[in-house]
Amino acid sequence: MWWQYLMVFTGSFLFDVVPIPFPPAFTIMIFLQVAYDLNIWWVIILGVTGSIIGRYLLTLYIPMLAGRIFKKSKNEDVQFLGEKMKDKGWKCQAAILFYTLLPLPTTPLFLASGMAKISARYIIPTFFVGKLISDTLTVHLGRYVSNNTESILEGGISWKSVLSLILGLLFISSVLFIEWRTLIQKNKFELNFKIWKPRKAETIHAG
Repeated sequence: MWWQYLMVFTGSFLFDVVPIPFPPAFTIMIFLQVAYDLNIWWVIILGVTGSIIGRYLLTLYIPMLAGRIFKKSKNEDVQFLGEKMKDKGWKCQAAILFYTLLPLPTTPLFLASGMAKISARYIIPTFFVGKLISDTLTVHLGRYVSNNTESILEGGISWKSVLSLILGLLFISSVLFIEWRTLIQKNKFELNFKIWKPRKAETIHAG
């Protein structure tokens, strides 16, 4: 049924468009493939496509969101980190590929690149290669090791998914709270938790 394949695309898109470290999109891909006995290659193609589009949109709106909720100094700090990442050239690309191949949420990677205003064209091609390889292997593996839908649901809340969520949150915290300019320029480790923009006080007009 076409709507089942649409669910694969939509689910992968929604998992990867939000700025929250959800479980990897392959979890919904495996669940739907097993639940409806879908063609595995169409699941991989549609799932990866949905993820790519979701991540691309995430990089577009994150800079605007970051500008609203984080102080200017923090945004400039992360942008400085982004420039240093791009200076690494192929080493940075290799690190992105390696991270994408791991069964971890890639949300922190795109949050960092979006805040750093790194062009999506710099991230997406490498992400696509890693995503295609990792999801192909994972979805195939899921089909053989999962005998029924219940096992997929149990796997979705396993210690591995909890660990990946914790690692994702730690990655985001390191991007936000470490003073990267100080670390890179002065080789000094500092944390700064005062990164949020203060609320503007409402002006009370006398009657």
